[in-house]
Amino acid sequence: MSHDRILIYGAYGYTGELIARQAVSEGLSPVLSGRNAARVAALAQSLGLDARPFDLEGDTVAGQLADINVVLHCAGPFVDTAPAMVAACIATGTHYLDITGEIEVFEHVFGRDADARETGAVLCPGAGFDVVPTDCLAAALAESLPDATELALGFESRSGLSPGTAKTSVEGLAGGGRVRRNGRIVKVALAADVREIDFGDGPKHAMTIPWGDVSTAYYSTRIPSIAVYMPMSPGRIRQVRWLNWARPLLGLSPVKNFLKARAGRVHGPDAATRARHGTRVWGEVRNASGEVRVGRLQVANGYDVTVHASLALARRLLTDAPEGGAYTPSKLAGSAFVETLPGSGRIAITNE
Repeated sequence: MSHDRILIYGAYGYTGELIARQAVSEGLSPVLSGRNAARVAALAQSLGLDARPFDLEGDTVAGQLADINVVLHCAGPFVDTAPAMVAACIATGTHYLDITGEIEVFEHVFGRDADARETGAVLCPGAGFDVVPTDCLAAALAESLPDATELALGFESRSGLSPGTAKTSVEGLAGGGRVRRNGRIVKVALAADVREIDFGDGPKHAMTIPWGDVSTAYYSTRIPSIAVYMPMSPGRIRQVRWLNWARPLLGLSPVKNFLKARAGRVHGPDAATRARHGTRVWGEVRNASGEVRVGRLQVANGYDVTVHASLALARRLLTDAPEGGAYTPSKLAGSAFVETLPGSGRIAITNE
């Protein structure tokens, strides 16, 4: 078997195509894949790459991975697509990366840690903006206050959404909010908590969101109570809280299908827009004695972070993979990994 075979699944989606094009510019020759044979073939031909279209139904997925070392899975919603790809990677000992931010997917992957250890497959979900910057910041904060019992994270970004991200957001609305309390993930209302946070340019109102770190940061830090925040105007927060009354309707298939169809018309941000809109990341840990550490970090636009982080982690798995099992990005590459990405600053931690 070759020792440098990467397969990008969902390569013709907005983010998948960005990753495929960057991979070529870095001298990589990934195999491009996805369900739609015509779209896979067209992109592969334009980039001079091999095409290998297949769907994720049935029991034939593992056969497509016989000569693949690393799968970079970019086809969401990942709650629907990841389990089959994860199972195939475990069966073949193929390393698995994805760019999900879905809590259910993280929990599923970490639930398969023992299976992956048996076959030597490394599973690392969240290899993009969801959740690399916040995960690395969480790990650095835990290192600065090892007995922390509470972790809060947040990020501020003005970038637009891709169609895939918009569709995934629709899926998540009916599920409501999530936080971790005493080591367990619990359901809460949308915008269950609101606080003022200074992300680096003055305090802003921020509300809790069901971000992936509610799952992953626990595996990175073992801090038992975790919440993630995003800045929002008071008016928008009121609108989000109103959605709590409409959540039963949002779970109905006709409503979800309508909203997904609308989301599919969204166009992801172009290169100029991405370049203009970086991201501020914030975190705070607190221990039982009331000691507090606050961390801040500036990174590139979330989509650019996803492109560079996922490819960097893929390269790492090709050359220096650890023992099989489920990993967070910081467990796989260290808390300083985010600082190595283009457009990223250094993590700054202060006592506050």
